[in-house]
Amino acid sequence: MINEKIRTAQGMEGARRATGIPCAAAATQGAHSMLSLPLNPPDPEVPEKAVRRHFTAEYKLSILRQAEACRDERSIGALLRKESLYSSHLTTWRRQRDLGILSGLKPKPRGRKANPIHPVQAENEQLRKENNRLQKRLKKAELIIDIQKKISQMLGIPLENAEIGEED
Repeated sequence: MINEKIRTAQGMEGARRATGIPCAAAATQGAHSMLSLPLNPPDPEVPEKAVRRHFTAEYKLSILRQAEACRDERSIGALLRKESLYSSHLTTWRRQRDLGILSGLKPKPRGRKANPIHPVQAENEQLRKENNRLQKRLKKAELIIDIQKKISQMLGIPLENAEIGEED
């Protein structure tokens, strides 16, 4: 029965084989080739989340070079099948290459874009920090002056001219 399936598969050129039917090369080798076929079928369970393929810029450029070296559509189709790619990959990559070879082929960072800081905002932040630093320094200076006043009162030393703007 398997020999009949092999003969029908060999007679249909360009058609797909049914699962479990070995290729013509395996049929010519004899019954021993049937032993080399996998006995366990692949796991039909689909993963919970699909893994997205990522292609490097070098890989994209090499595939584009290979595709341009192909002389006819059949060889391009063979290249795409060999690399498990789609023709839309080629069109997208060509468009990216035409926009700018490396910049078009580098993957764009995903997610929310960072807001550019306006120069006025940067200056404003710097002035706030400086203002906080000066306020802390002023509090320390006022504390030292208050201590000096209390010591001069305790010792009975009269203070010289009070500074303009002092609130005592």
